[in-house]
Amino acid sequence: MCRFLAYSGSPVWLDTLLIEPESSLISQSLAAREAKTVVNGDGCGIGWYGERPEPGIYRGILPAWSDRNLTSLCHQIRAGMFLAHVRSATTGGVSMANCHPFGFGRHLFMHNGQIGGYEKVKRAIEAHISDDVYCSRAGNGDSEAMFLIAAGLGLDKDPVDALSRTIEICMDVVLDAGVDQPIRFSAIHADGDTLHAFRWSSDARPPTLYWRNMGEGIAIASEPFGTGGEMWEIIPANTVATVVKGKIEFNPFTPYYRDAVLMTA
Repeated sequence: MCRFLAYSGSPVWLDTLLIEPESSLISQSLAAREAKTVVNGDGCGIGWYGERPEPGIYRGILPAWSDRNLTSLCHQIRAGMFLAHVRSATTGGVSMANCHPFGFGRHLFMHNGQIGGYEKVKRAIEAHISDDVYCSRAGNGDSEAMFLIAAGLGLDKDPVDALSRTIEICMDVVLDAGVDQPIRFSAIHADGDTLHAFRWSSDARPPTLYWRNMGEGIAIASEPFGTGGEMWEIIPANTVATVVKGKIEFNPFTPYYRDAVLMTA
């Protein structure tokens, strides 16, 4: 499983959260503590909002711990909202196009999880990407496919609804195909003003997701970083956390799909 971190609040240098802390995201790329896959070395990426509406994005196929370009950027970029991701591939090959975060206009998206049995349903899933969005499809993984489906379902107007409807579509496709593997969805969406963090699964095992008040902002991460004395709190399952101007609120996130029952892992 992948590891990621998102931040929204007063501008900070990226390296102060991504590199300097103990058990930082860069450290987790080599030695994650709360993931099935200890090493997340199938690429990395960051996305950040500066003075222009559309975000900057850097993605590469080198492991985060050895990517000197990533390190240099983190030392030089200061942002009030950014996303960072280290990848352990479940679907899609090791390529820059499959690295997170993904961008579409002013939107950024990153994901930790999977559509179970994706290789069996890939063609059917991709059919739900609208024609005006499909030209942006660059990779071949499930995370980008979900993001682009949502982009055609009103991501600009209501990101929570768009991603909920996306999961509903994907669940129906999976059920129609007779796949007995779950969809797991721990994800971040950002648009430069608002950040949404989702923790959901069709079974009882959603990927981990934590949040922490940093004083001047909110950090959200797949697993805590720091010395261990910091006040991290877990985001409950079936929840979307919304961060605006350094404040966080929580609401239920319960996509409805046909025959909505817990699937076996």
